[in-house]
Formats: sequence, C-alpha cells, structure tokens
Amino acid sequence: MSQPITVSISDFKQNPSKVVEEAQGRPVAVLRHNRPVFYAVSPELMTQMSELYDERHLSTLLESRLKSVDHAVKVNHDDL
Repeated sequence: MSQPITVSISDFKQNPSKVVEEAQGRPVAVLRHNRPVFYAVSPELMTQMSELYDERHLSTLLESRLKSVDHAVKVNHDDL
C-alpha cells in the first residue's frame, strides 16, 4: 500500500472532493497542526482494511481456541 498523502484541514475543508480526486485512491491524512486528525480512504481500501481486520480477529480467536484443545471432548460423528 502506498504512503498516504497529506493535506491541512483548512485545505481539505475548502474542496474535499478535489483532494480525494487528486489522491487517486491513496489514503489522505488530514492534518491539524502537522498531526493527523483523520484519514480519508476510498471505499475499496476501506473494504480491504475491514476484511483484514476481520481475518486478524478470526485468527486470534482460532489461536485461543486451539490452545484449549486439550480440554476438548472427542465425539464420534455417528453419535451426533
């Protein structure tokens, strides 16, 4: 993923559509006093980030459950 471009909050407020268009899909870090206050991202990038977050969450859950496999109860499929 490419580095975000930066813009002051004043410039962003003047014409947000232009800033997003000029970013060409890259994230935009909106700054106040040279510190990020928020990021503007494309819907596609937001979807990718959400999917990565979900995968990481599921991975963490799976790892924790695998640690407790010693407490698992063996079940015969035919008994179900």
